[in-house]
Amino acid sequence: MLCRASALSYAKGMNFPLDPRARRLLHALIAQHIREGTPVPSRMLAKQAGLEVSPATIRNIMANLEDVGLLAAPHTSAGRVPTAQAYRLFVDSLLEVAPLREPELERLREQMAPGVGTQTLLAQASEMLSAMSQFVGVVTVPQRGQSAFKHIDFLALDDNRVLVILVFPDNEVQNRIVQLQRPFSTEALEQTANYLNRHFAGQGFAQIRRQLVAEMQQAKSEMDTLLNAALDISQQLLAAEPRPEDMVLSGQTRLMGAQGLSDVDRLRSLFEAFSRKREILGLLESCADAQGVRVFIGEESGLAPLQACTVITAPYSSQGQVLGVLGVIGPTRMPYERVIPIVQATAELLGDALKLD
Repeated sequence: MLCRASALSYAKGMNFPLDPRARRLLHALIAQHIREGTPVPSRMLAKQAGLEVSPATIRNIMANLEDVGLLAAPHTSAGRVPTAQAYRLFVDSLLEVAPLREPELERLREQMAPGVGTQTLLAQASEMLSAMSQFVGVVTVPQRGQSAFKHIDFLALDDNRVLVILVFPDNEVQNRIVQLQRPFSTEALEQTANYLNRHFAGQGFAQIRRQLVAEMQQAKSEMDTLLNAALDISQQLLAAEPRPEDMVLSGQTRLMGAQGLSDVDRLRSLFEAFSRKREILGLLESCADAQGVRVFIGEESGLAPLQACTVITAPYSSQGQVLGVLGVIGPTRMPYERVIPIVQATAELLGDALKLD
């Protein structure tokens, strides 16, 4: 399923839908530009679009498409190039996406076989997204505070802070520092850890929090400290902000020299965003509730460094729970009909591998 990042059906300013002839011409021009990367002259389009019309008619249609913001004319060329609005229309209503071929699916399956550990699977998924698309592959790390845990321990720090040591079913260990609302003694933290391990191992913290709230309404006074500590820690783990290391990136250098991204200042800004990760991580996590692939073209991402880029994302899930989001970042001139199924298939196979891992 393809979820649109924008509800645009037509270019801004258009007050009429494209007729079939204009749609075929625009489709042919975009396909040609994606293949060749150069402005497309009108004389090439009649044959490409399969239209038996005069060159004058082609020029008139292209002029109309330019007037409504779907085509642009570089100063040094008589040809036309598609705008970001044209790519949006192309993805929304002109593009035909086919599933990945079986050899490519098998290649993905081999690289994401269960049993190698979560971190390895995420790294392999990111690298495969990059290798198969020839752009940047990105995968967010599952927010473990929402996942089931195997074992938990606490270590008191200063200023009401507690180091939370979490062990997950795949034996991954994560350390998180949480800021509690009031101090708890070492003994209280030890009792809380024992209580959570005994009663809640195998559950996620969202589920734990709901059950604790219900239990506190019925608990005796001597249980208040224990339950308050468990509830406070669970809330802090759920509210913890994503960290830069919560995202795996691969293939950044593949964008060097890509058309539309070769400007030094633009490329520097893009690489700085990759280095910070925070903005891109926020964009990806906003897609966690999507039911399928989302496509952000140009400024639709809301991130200035990505204004010349397209971001294609999809959430990955295990046992009905969304664990994270993965995707591809590349120039707006990309083979959408190829990259979209790569993202979709990788999300499905990563979810399956994590389910069995």
